[in-house]
Amino acid sequence: MISVSRLSAAELLSSVEELADLLADTVDGGASIGFLSPLDRAAAAAWWEGRAVAVSAGHLAVWVARSADRLLGTVSLAFPDKANSRHRAELVKLMVHRDGRGQGLGRTLLATAETEAAAAGLTLLHLDTETDSPAESLYRSAGWTRLGAIPDYAATPSGELRPTTIFYKRVGAAERPQ
Repeated sequence: MISVSRLSAAELLSSVEELADLLADTVDGGASIGFLSPLDRAAAAAWWEGRAVAVSAGHLAVWVARSADRLLGTVSLAFPDKANSRHRAELVKLMVHRDGRGQGLGRTLLATAETEAAAAGLTLLHLDTETDSPAESLYRSAGWTRLGAIPDYAATPSGELRPTTIFYKRVGAAERPQ
């Protein structure tokens, strides 16, 4: 049984070790999420600790998926701080541990972020992901709209420059026909 919950800043800090394990596993598994391999576990923990301030300030929402005994995935929404962009958020760091893949967990986390965004009154989400990656297939199948690709945008964990595809999705009131 998998449960998904939103973390407070204190809960994030108490989960740093598990989140660091997830981040390291995701990078070691080849996912291009902003880190190079091998990712030092202390650096992964420090990165997560640094997110607590943004969670506390309301600039970042983090959800985790847990089985009975371990953390298997996470997804976050980053909220802009400008008045003209408070209707949108960026979907960031959707990660599923290699042991949890193939069970629909990525789709569950994605749906959670979309539902929670709409409930919070947001109408637009956007993200970027490595072109031709499994994540790109997930977003396409979940109804996200491909905007385009930027060549050589980010390095894979092994350091290879790859294109990144930009997606967006209307949620909440914006997704319903007018």
